[in-house]
Amino acid sequence: MQGLNEIEIKKKVKVMQIVTGSKVRRRIMDMGITNGVEIIVEGKAPMGDPIEIQVRGYKLTLRKNEAKDILVELV
Repeated sequence: MQGLNEIEIKKKVKVMQIVTGSKVRRRIMDMGITNGVEIIVEGKAPMGDPIEIQVRGYKLTLRKNEAKDILVELV
């Protein structure tokens, strides 16, 4: 498993876990990012922060420090 922040653009991943001690865990889950959901990394800013993703049919932007707490595997 690796953090969502490490995934390359246009790759499709599946959420395996959200880090338990994360300060943004509840916020991430409220946005629809839960275990088992598939995410596509749509783009990244030039310095890699923020990251644009597609989840459950809508686009969302996450900061790098939020994305690192989302552990994923390539689909």
